Amino acid sequence: MKLQRTPLIAVATIIGLFAATALFLLPRMQSHDAPCAVHEFENSRFIVCTYDARRQDMRLYSRAPAGGYLRSFEGMQRELGAEAARVRFAMNAGMFNEAGAPIGLYVENGDEQKSISLTDGPGNFHLKPNGVFWQGQDNTLHIEVSEDYAVAAHEPRWATQSGPMLLINGDLHPRIANDGVSRFIRNGVGLRDQHTAYFVISSGFVSFGRFARFFRDELHCRDALFLDGTVSSLWAPSVGRYDDNHELGPMVVVMERR
Repeated sequence: MKLQRTPLIAVATIIGLFAATALFLLPRMQSHDAPCAVHEFENSRFIVCTYDARRQDMRLYSRAPAGGYLRSFEGMQRELGAEAARVRFAMNAGMFNEAGAPIGLYVENGDEQKSISLTDGPGNFHLKPNGVFWQGQDNTLHIEVSEDYAVAAHEPRWATQSGPMLLINGDLHPRIANDGVSRFIRNGVGLRDQHTAYFVISSGFVSFGRFARFFRDELHCRDALFLDGTVSSLWAPSVGRYDDNHELGPMVVVMERR
């Protein structure tokens, strides 16, 4: 059978379509792997940084080796040294006292430096139920109501307690209003599954209700935990952000795996 030649114009058209398709897909493939991305939700903007425990490493930092507490990304960066080049993002990660010490459960690389707190009191931390974000020795990720965590025999590698819970099994915290009058820059963490956590910071003032719905309706999380407001800070080299707050407590950092 005689092979027929494809006209050159047809070949050029096919090549052009392929190139256009590749250019169309390339930014999406790159953005899919980007550490942080901007989302719009209910007329508010949020920065979402994704941690995949199967591909990246996570650490918590609090104490300074010479005494006291690190209190800033600058202090944490000094501790990281040359490893700072592997940072995907970092964020403040839990409630703390005036000295910068965690006021709830805090576990750093298997070392429980502060036991879980189940006491009542003022402020967001005591807007019960509060909760614990933790990673097991097998790298699986969890967010649990503090009382549930306390009765279980967990041995986490990393853990931080904060509050209030934003989502509990897909439901909003029972004491959070739909769109209350309290508006702050806020940050928190939610789980998509046992391997994927979304660390989120708002770009403007938002209510607890809108913040919680963002995790539920936009990110499709079932459990989410408020980390803090007012001092909420982000270090994200991919977007050129390095907040210089020097009054932080515990901090979480996610790094490229070697």
